[in-house]
This record gives sequence, C-alpha cells and structure tokens, in this order.
Amino acid sequence: MLFARSGVWWVQPTVEQPFTEIQSDSTWASRTHPGAAYAALLVDSSYRAPSTTNVLPERGGAVLAVTVAEAESSPSAPKKLSFDGYQWEVMSTANNHGGSTNFYETSNAFVDHSGLLHLRIARHGQQWTSAQVKLIRSLGYGSYRFIVRDVSQLEPAAVLSFYTWDDIGPPREMDIEVGRWGEIAGKNAQFVVQPYVVPANSVRFIAPPGKLTYSLQWQPGSAAFKTLRETASFSQAARVVQHVFTSGIPSAGNENVHISLFVFDNRHNPLQRETEVIVEKFEFLP
Repeated sequence: MLFARSGVWWVQPTVEQPFTEIQSDSTWASRTHPGAAYAALLVDSSYRAPSTTNVLPERGGAVLAVTVAEAESSPSAPKKLSFDGYQWEVMSTANNHGGSTNFYETSNAFVDHSGLLHLRIARHGQQWTSAQVKLIRSLGYGSYRFIVRDVSQLEPAAVLSFYTWDDIGPPREMDIEVGRWGEIAGKNAQFVVQPYVVPANSVRFIAPPGKLTYSLQWQPGSAAFKTLRETASFSQAARVVQHVFTSGIPSAGNENVHISLFVFDNRHNPLQRETEVIVEKFEFLP
C-alpha cells in the first residue's frame, strides 16, 4: 500500500484502488500523485486504511513493514493561468473540499484563445480527476461576478463551485454551488455561508438552462447573492433568485476566490462520463 504526503498522507493511486500488487518476481510498480514524501507499506490483505491519515501506521499486525522516502527535488512551481485580467493558480493536490476526496490535474483547467476558462472532469485510468483554480490575490469586500455557460445538465455527481477560502486564518468560506450532490431529483444550486449545517446558512434553488450570471456582494455583516439569466443586467426581469445573509458573515482576511469543478462521491448515482464547464467572465468591483 502506497501513500503520498501533501499536507496529510493520501493513499495511492486511488481510494478505490488502495493496494498495489506484488508480482511473482517480487517487483511492483504503480503511479502516484506528487507529494513531499512517499511511503510504502507491506501489508496483508486484511489491512484496511483510511483514504487519508495524519500519521502513518507503525509496523505490527497486518502491517509487516514501513518505509518512507522524502522527495528528492523540491516541488515544481505551481502552474498559473491568466483569466479576465487576473492570475490564477491551477491546483494539483488532492483535497476533500465538498465532502469527497478529489484529485486535481493541471491539464483539466485552461484558458482558450477567446479568453474563456474551461474546467474539466476527466478520467485517468480508473480514477476521475477534477479541476480547480485559485485567485492568487485576496480581494476582500466587494462585488464578485461569474458568467457561466449552461450547466443545468450536469450529472448528479458533478458540482461546480465558486467559493472563498482562507488558507491561513478561519476559513471565511462562502459558496455559490451548482450541483445535486448525487441526487437525481430536486434543486440543483445553492448559496451558502458556512457552516452549512446551520439551516439559515443555505438557500437552495433551481438554476435554469442557459447562460447565467452568479454574483456575491460582500460587505461587513452582509453577503448578498444573486443569480441572473443571460444578460448581465440586474433588472427584475433577468433575476432568477437572490438572497441576503446577515448572520455569521465572515470578516475579510486572507481569503482567495476558488473556482472548482469536482466529483461528489455518491455510490447510488456515481459519475458516468467526462464533463466540461465554461466560465466566460470573472469580475470584481471593490
């Protein structure tokens, strides 16, 4: 069993394929995601490990041997792209944002010759890989606007998310999410001020077909979300839904905007095919 360390230890090559078989000539080969260190555990078939762990198991019982190797070279510089006048980091490390472990490939996010941002969920072997970009600058209070081409037909297990996240202090997370979280029926989008477990912190709605504009107006003590049809006008006729949260609003800090297309692990309705989303525009006004 193999692990790669990126913050925590992640089982490799996938959660669904945690074991690497030793061949009859006592050799083995596998693939792994990049990490700062790698570990190989010799285990018997009864061993069951979590998908992530802070501390590697010690030798004993079903674990017959443990060896760790630090990466020989420092990680390469993060891939970056330019979208709508801003620099974005293309994420390549795994995380479980959204409640499911996702592995991110840099090739799944790119800007085309027309300046449009493409995000893909693609299959690599037996594993789905997702896409995520993070705005390098922290923008703070102001108006955030995203224009997205039709995503009303996303599979139940695919989720598009625009959210704020602070890697240094409190999370300061607020979300605009399009997805059914694995459910076939029901509303397909939501506005959230985390934590979502507080009933008043989320509003679900139907995102209709066609090009839509999603926006967040963030001020001290207030987060006003809005979804509009194709036009960028904020007229009453264009409005799909709007909601203003005034409780539990995070203060500005070191948060960054993330745009992510990822897989939500639902065993009843697993993802069936590769998916692509096109984001036409990102705009920020202080």
